Amino acid sequence: MAQATFTIDRPGGAHTVTLAYERTGSGEPLLLLHGIGHHWQAWQPVLPVLATERDVIAVDLPGFGASPALPDGLAYDLSTVVPVLDAFCRHLGIERPHVAGNSLGGLLALDLGREKRVRSVTALSPAGFWTQAERRYAFGTLLAMRQGARALPVPAIERLSRTAAGRTALTSTIYARPGRRSPESVVAETLALREATGFRQTLQAGRSVLFRDDIPEIPVTVAWGSRDRLLLRRQGVRAKHVIPGARLVRLPGCGHVPMNDDPALVARVILDTSR
Repeated sequence: MAQATFTIDRPGGAHTVTLAYERTGSGEPLLLLHGIGHHWQAWQPVLPVLATERDVIAVDLPGFGASPALPDGLAYDLSTVVPVLDAFCRHLGIERPHVAGNSLGGLLALDLGREKRVRSVTALSPAGFWTQAERRYAFGTLLAMRQGARALPVPAIERLSRTAAGRTALTSTIYARPGRRSPESVVAETLALREATGFRQTLQAGRSVLFRDDIPEIPVTVAWGSRDRLLLRRQGVRAKHVIPGARLVRLPGCGHVPMNDDPALVARVILDTSR
């Protein structure tokens, strides 16, 4: 894993930001963005396939995984995090990558597309197409997951992760097939959720978010797991209405984080969009 440190200019002055990331493969650049409380390792099941055709950059969003919190004075909203991601790409010498994102990462990917900062967008169960009731349900579930992760001692998390039933208890909200996750992965992502310094501010910034803009001129795919328990799949139909030129794809048997549930299908959807 590598780190990139760069400067972003915002009203009030310049700020130094550091992001952790994993880079592998060759070809056109592909930026991968995870969801709230997760880390870049959410993409590990699909990395081997994606890396055969793309220069893949999987990044820890600010305040998540190994990336430090944003500097004081910077908000965790779209108007800040999207320019941070654009500056990160430019720091790496990348112009207009393809982008794929899940949940929060899907919303960020769509906003990068709206700003014409990417070549194509694949959004997996993206945030921002909810009703207020659906948003409250999702945020309440996320807060409960966070509180549970913070309440459990690390030895208890490790013990639970050793059995399929324990992995289901820890991760079934986001995975349709939690038993497929390795014990090590479940421990790591549970700790990532409990230790995420940007969690509260990101959730707060999302309370008023609705994605309402079309994204013309670039390829967009919106894909939704048929067994998504966090952001219900009817939100994909709303996304299609907002972005009529988008391809809407159903991911059979997949949960909210589909990269684990069907890696081959998710990798194919991303590569098809970026072609």
